[in-house]
Amino acid sequence: MAESFGTDADRYDRARPAYPDALITRIVEASPGRAVVDVGCGTGIAARQFQARGCTVLGVEPDRRMAEIARRHLPVEVSTIEDWDPADRRFDAMTAAQSWHWVDPTAGAAKAAQALRPTGLFAAFWHVFDPPENISRALATAYRRVVPDSPIDFDAIAKTPREDRYRPIFDKTADGLHHTNAFATPETWHVTWEHPYTRDEWLDQLPTTGAMTQLPPDALAEILDDVGTAIDKLGGRFTMHYTTVAITAARNR
Repeated sequence: MAESFGTDADRYDRARPAYPDALITRIVEASPGRAVVDVGCGTGIAARQFQARGCTVLGVEPDRRMAEIARRHLPVEVSTIEDWDPADRRFDAMTAAQSWHWVDPTAGAAKAAQALRPTGLFAAFWHVFDPPENISRALATAYRRVVPDSPIDFDAIAKTPREDRYRPIFDKTADGLHHTNAFATPETWHVTWEHPYTRDEWLDQLPTTGAMTQLPPDALAEILDDVGTAIDKLGGRFTMHYTTVAITAARNR
């Protein structure tokens, strides 16, 4: 599934939200310099935000279709981080915006230790969010009807506290860093923010999520129709409340 996001890379770049300014600023300020390597950079959404803060960013991205779009803004090397060769280069920060869960946490942490200079910052971060209940319910009902054999249970997901859904990912990321003996104790940062969506904006973004990227067009259209009807009942727009959670650690001297 990791490389299914490039199926419609232009939509991904257009529809996915950026990251909260407060988090980008905190990462830049906590780094010893402005040289950043962005892991799983996708189409470069986070990378462009770091560039806007004066950083020089190198992207590492396994999907050539995503990398092609990112290259409009920054240099990108096509590779998984596990196979990537830093070639004796050292960076002030290694970032991963909603991508580190695709990485082997042990091998990825070892590569971070190799690529970061002393006191360099590792920061992997994810958006945690819940759509309004009627939108979540419409999605769950439609997905269960259209993809009855799928192991993805949107009803169960909706009933699990938001951050608990990602807890195993956060813990594996922190454990991987800890076991290298190359990093200070990992910290967890939280930034809360909100973003308004119109019906069309949300239906443009929904197909870029992992559960949707591999659906046949007719199945996807049926799900989007039901979700769109739910948004219409809210007046055609809603506000999403996000928490972006970052697992961070500084490279030891």
